[in-house]
Amino acid sequence: MAESKYDEKLPDDKNSSFKKSKKKKKGDDAWRPQGPRDPFAMLDALPENKQQEIQRALHLFSLEPGLPKTLQQAKKHTYCFWDTQPVPKLGDSITTHGPIVEGEASIRKEPYSLPQGFSWDTLDLSSPPVLRELCSLLNENYMEEDDNTTRFDFSLEYLQWALQPPNWVAHWHCGVRVDANRKLVGFIAAVPADVHIYEMERRVVQVKFLCVHKKLRLKRMTPVLIRELARRVNQQGLCQAVYTTGIVLPTPISSCRLWHRPLNPRKLMEVNHPALRQSMNLQRALKFNRLPEVTKVQGLRPMTREDIPGIHSLLQTNFCKFHLSPILSLQDVEHLLLPRENVIDTYVVEGDNGALTDIVSFYSFSSRVLNHPVHTSLRGARLLYVVSTRTKLVDLMEDTLVLAKSKGCDVFSAIDVMDNKSFLEKLKFSVIDQSVHYYLYNWMCPNMSPDKVGLVFPN
Repeated sequence: MAESKYDEKLPDDKNSSFKKSKKKKKGDDAWRPQGPRDPFAMLDALPENKQQEIQRALHLFSLEPGLPKTLQQAKKHTYCFWDTQPVPKLGDSITTHGPIVEGEASIRKEPYSLPQGFSWDTLDLSSPPVLRELCSLLNENYMEEDDNTTRFDFSLEYLQWALQPPNWVAHWHCGVRVDANRKLVGFIAAVPADVHIYEMERRVVQVKFLCVHKKLRLKRMTPVLIRELARRVNQQGLCQAVYTTGIVLPTPISSCRLWHRPLNPRKLMEVNHPALRQSMNLQRALKFNRLPEVTKVQGLRPMTREDIPGIHSLLQTNFCKFHLSPILSLQDVEHLLLPRENVIDTYVVEGDNGALTDIVSFYSFSSRVLNHPVHTSLRGARLLYVVSTRTKLVDLMEDTLVLAKSKGCDVFSAIDVMDNKSFLEKLKFSVIDQSVHYYLYNWMCPNMSPDKVGLVFPN
């Protein structure tokens, strides 16, 4: 490390007035702390456990009042950005269907301006180094828990699955970099999708993985990311989007609850996971959450490529029951559901005549456990789509829990959309204080109850 110029010895031939000047200047600077003066650099220099304590405190302070999590909080909140966007206002009673703004009269040609020192970048996710950069950004900054005890730990394979479905558009993988060192500090993505909204079919985009580096969240980058992605999507002739959040924005078309089912109660108790009921001791939790050792549904097996047409037919028939549901092609089914190790698992039930009667799928991901003396990670599974025409839904889902546990998952989660509520309590899922709100951008329609939502997409 280079010495400070004030620590150098003065040559003998310097006069005393210079020494006085140096002494006075040194006195003036005496209050300055040694080491890095950048607060972020000072934070990075601390041990990991101290960093987490500070970030936990900052995170708890930041929850008020900027991120309303309930409708009551949202009604008191001022939405400076969303009040300028084509979305319904909170409290509006909507009985009609259709776009809020009919197309874009003139689409902006130039990208939106970023704060000085930052620039846009379209991420090439076919490049392994770029994909690793995105992984690092999301794993360090995306959707931390309120108590800052766990953090997502996405894999490269998971991001490829979530962000590169059929007909994906590279220009919609929108990043922000620091000019000085080209560090990736912001990201937002969209993928194309066809959906049913009540009786109407619409080509939309699903917005995913909005993320801003935690050190830059006061720079108001989120609205600029959203505007820029909307501009890029509009350039392709699309004007509607569907997205989900854990906070209340103007205005949810449906608000659903997240439920958890413990698969490894001992580990969940040791890391204080919210899925485990706090009133239980370990022995009671192990007994209460015990599962069969093997599956019991006859004909249950992993999906193969030959099952794609049968699964496609089952899904499309089932989706007709819901007000919001995807329209999937055979290629979509192949990409979304064909098993990939540690990413997506799909099982089918094959009848005696060879026809498929039931299907269930779940995707899985890891979370990093922070500052725990024993455990470093948690493996979670989340229900994607389930269709039951012959097997009792509760029996099919119990076998699904057995299969997820056999694959090393510690907890299984599901949103109470579609027919899911019929098995959640029976299979000892517990609801937690976490909601998933569904939104449509530039589209109005009446609200729908969770059991009328048939769209689930990993985010």
